[in-house]
Amino acid sequence: MIAIYVTVFAGVLGLAFGSFLNVCATRWPEEESAAKGRSHCRNCGRTLAWWENIPLASWLALRGHCRTCKAWIGWRYPLAELAVGALWAFSTWHTFLEAPDLSTGTFTYNAATVLATGIARIAFLWILVALAVMDAENLWLPDRLTIPGVALGFALAFARGGLCASMAFGGGFDEWQHYVALWEFYWFIGAVASAGGVLVIRLLYIMIRGQEGIGMGDVKLMAMIGGWLGVRCAVLTFAIGVILGTLFALVTLVPPSARAGNQSWRQQKLPFGTFLCIGAAVCAFWGVPLAAAYLSWAGF
Repeated sequence: MIAIYVTVFAGVLGLAFGSFLNVCATRWPEEESAAKGRSHCRNCGRTLAWWENIPLASWLALRGHCRTCKAWIGWRYPLAELAVGALWAFSTWHTFLEAPDLSTGTFTYNAATVLATGIARIAFLWILVALAVMDAENLWLPDRLTIPGVALGFALAFARGGLCASMAFGGGFDEWQHYVALWEFYWFIGAVASAGGVLVIRLLYIMIRGQEGIGMGDVKLMAMIGGWLGVRCAVLTFAIGVILGTLFALVTLVPPSARAGNQSWRQQKLPFGTFLCIGAAVCAFWGVPLAAAYLSWAGF
């Protein structure tokens, strides 16, 4: 029963943070502060009433239009709120499944580790949704999210290493040092290798095609993903991103006219960061078993 209550609370809280995400996604590209000034219609400028700012419910009540000028608000607002709310609720439920002891209030080593990971994961998911939205709308992955995201990923790694060290301290200094070095080195390699791999692909594309194919924002995003999820899950994230991006391009960017000889679609840009964020969200829950299953299938 505790799991259900906490899951519902996390979902409702996620809707609220999804609403704040929309504020950031709307104001940051215009170089406006997300913390100052009341919400207003971007078309007519009218300040919104309190009840027009209720996550998801207000958009449904207004049928997606401004109450005054009837301008279309856009699907991004309810979808972003719903995405954060659903991901936070699912992440919370997933945390209870990983550590059943949490439902009884028994904090074992496993329960404490899973709880810390679960709390960190909801922050990671919020950043992923925010980056996915901003890249989809503006082809922009802001440093104000990617760089703190990398820092938070390292902080989580150090926290995990410290927890492992405290549990292994009774085994002697050598064992303690082994645990700390293992965690710190693994996550450091995850961030550096992930960013470095994408950076190499970016440079090779520029050398071959003479134009930029992958932006530096994607490189920083991969560093963040590698710092949070490690090397294996970062590679899996990149593979998912490539597959989703390819499918999106085939469905939306290759019109019938392209088959008739019009090649202008080749110059269009894709929000690759959006697909990477989707892949990272998948790997945040199932990356380790998926990577292990693939390695087993490949004979490694």
